[in-house]
Amino acid sequence: MEIAIQPAMPTYSGGLGVLAGDTLRSAADLGVPVTAFTLLHRKGYFQQHLDATGLQTEEVQPWNPADFCTEEAARVTVSVEDRVVTVRAWRYNLEGRFGHIVPIYLLDTDLDGNSGWDRGLTDHLYGGDTNYRLQQEIVLGMGGVRMASALGLQVNVYHMNEGHAALLTLALLESQLGGGPLSVATEADIEQVRRKCVFTTHTPVPAGHDRFSTEQSIRILGGDRTARLEKLGCFRDGLLNMTLLALRFSRYANGVAMQHGRVSRNMFPEFAIDSITNGVHAATWISGPVQQMLDEEVPTWRRDHLYLRNLVDLQETKILAAHAQAKDDLLAEVASRTGMVLNPKVLTLGFARRAATYKRATLLFTDPQRLQAIAEAAGGLQIIYAGKAHPQDEPGKALIQKVVEDASKYGNDTLRVVYLENYAWDLGALLTAGVDVWVNNPRRPYEASGTSGMKAAMNGVPSLSILDGWWIEGCIEGVTGWAIEDGDSDEEEAQSLYRKLETAVVPLYRDEPEKWGRLMRTTLAYNGSYFNTDRMIRQYSRNAYYPGVLVEKAKVVEEAYAD
Repeated sequence: MEIAIQPAMPTYSGGLGVLAGDTLRSAADLGVPVTAFTLLHRKGYFQQHLDATGLQTEEVQPWNPADFCTEEAARVTVSVEDRVVTVRAWRYNLEGRFGHIVPIYLLDTDLDGNSGWDRGLTDHLYGGDTNYRLQQEIVLGMGGVRMASALGLQVNVYHMNEGHAALLTLALLESQLGGGPLSVATEADIEQVRRKCVFTTHTPVPAGHDRFSTEQSIRILGGDRTARLEKLGCFRDGLLNMTLLALRFSRYANGVAMQHGRVSRNMFPEFAIDSITNGVHAATWISGPVQQMLDEEVPTWRRDHLYLRNLVDLQETKILAAHAQAKDDLLAEVASRTGMVLNPKVLTLGFARRAATYKRATLLFTDPQRLQAIAEAAGGLQIIYAGKAHPQDEPGKALIQKVVEDASKYGNDTLRVVYLENYAWDLGALLTAGVDVWVNNPRRPYEASGTSGMKAAMNGVPSLSILDGWWIEGCIEGVTGWAIEDGDSDEEEAQSLYRKLETAVVPLYRDEPEKWGRLMRTTLAYNGSYFNTDRMIRQYSRNAYYPGVLVEKAKVVEEAYAD
């Protein structure tokens, strides 16, 4: 549904879209034959504005696709509420490090001949109600399959990246039947579709799985399709469940971290769900100063990220110096945006992500007196927040206001807190590279993976995090960061957060800069070398896209040795 293609194109909202873009950037670098489809989102997600109290308001982000993309001549149609909607595609060529092109097709319904309503179906990312969402998913899934055919693409594997694209399975089944009624589809027909499809689920939060009422399904998709989906068991609790639909029609499915795979199998126990842990695109998220250091110390890192492991014997002063430059860049941006001048010598924590209540942005302020004491012991403490709440997420918006209120209530010369508005790609890159510690404290087990901490690790920035999502795999205590211990309440976990700051983070940062440099280099060496999309896309190729090819190659090698 969303792909972060470049910062000037508002075609993404957050982590899911950034991950999709990073995946494609690595596919382009590695020469993997991938083509991507998404929606155009002509009016973007939204620009976030915060007033002095932290009240969020939103502004549309209109952009001109002709400035970035080339319009394709092909046209396809989809049926929405018995209306014929025409779809076109804009092509963006994503070029990899060695010149390989991954085409991205952005589907667009803003065409003469479509009704005013239908012309707006590809305007807003995550806008409107569930009726709008289901209509968009018809354009994405069914329109995407038909556009691929109209463009002459020979597709071996359809990868549904989240359930938003699940309706592509219906388009494939209808194609398999030659346009005949779905009621005549046999298990063999369904198996033919299943052999072509793989699926990645990205959320353990029940509300994150798209669900639509039977009435919506009949009205928007049609009675024949709805009846077939009900017969196939794609309804749960009386609702059409897009994750179930994708799972029913996929030969392979995965979650996005080891723990998330386990949670997903508990949510959908009738399916085999593997796990491929997320990563980030190294060259996109490593700061300029750190990249320059890497080019001098480990020049092979761009070709093969496993060489980042060689940083285990990097001279500490070099990574500290590179980080100091990245921190100066961040603090200059903070000053430019807010007028607040922060101290580059003071321990600086970063907390930036979607403002959802389960991410618990205010956990740091559970005990203000203790936090103040920690700040005094550290010789000062700075906390930089950022993050958008979905326009319809009132509890998320209230959370931002609470952080801003706490910042003004408890902030002082020793403890300084700032909330930056309009969290996006460019600000995210500055934050993950420039803070000293990345803080993440979601309520378990709702963090599917998380990637912001990986971006920080790519810059040698350690995490202080709840053991959920990727951090279960990435945390080596005192080597790549620190774990906030599980508790039975928010209060208990806040106390663990404070203890780690008091006993581990602050003394090391304040008293032992050389050891802090060692911590930064092991963070980059151990986590950077693994939690990247080069590794991830290779795993998708081996396990999801072409597992049979590797089996055949293994047989050939085995037979050669036998001879």
